[in-house]
Amino acid sequence: MDAPADAAIGKSASYTYWVREATCQAEVPRKLTAAEGDSLVSRQNRVGSAWNQLGTWEEKNLNSWAIARLKEMLLALEPIEYADGSARVTEVVGCSGDATVVTVRNKKRIGYSFDITLGFQGSLLFDEFKDLTGTLKFLDASCGELDDLQIEVDFTKDEGLPAAEKNRLAKELESFLPRIRETLLSFEHELKDR
Repeated sequence: MDAPADAAIGKSASYTYWVREATCQAEVPRKLTAAEGDSLVSRQNRVGSAWNQLGTWEEKNLNSWAIARLKEMLLALEPIEYADGSARVTEVVGCSGDATVVTVRNKKRIGYSFDITLGFQGSLLFDEFKDLTGTLKFLDASCGELDDLQIEVDFTKDEGLPAAEKNRLAKELESFLPRIRETLLSFEHELKDR
């Protein structure tokens, strides 16, 4: 090729070489068909945020709501009765962990993991009427693993009960475990609706 031909190509060619001519026209508003309207309505009924219309991946951190709601539910636990006394939850000493709702492929999935410590107050008839206080610990209460939930009972006030009697009472206090599981299942249902 000779130099004048290269110069002519250089002037006509640029980084927009592939653009031949402007064909852009302004969009004219038009009325939607019934099918198009129904399509928009079905998109509005999707799970997740408006920006995530395809429902790919969206994660919401619900820790503050979850901890407050869980404390409220745990304080409402019914007292337990056993052969020679009763016990009730008096406070939530500690509740820490995470709760999230994840939208994946337009489906909601929940997850949580909490370490929960409850204060209890009870009574026991042993030679005479005795007042007891302590804590119930539930470590790693997780979504989908409630069957594996364990309880640890610690006494802060036991009025000199023998070790055998404290062990028996700790077994009695394990009656809180099914109630805690039910409460956490109810919590899961509420978490799904968030």
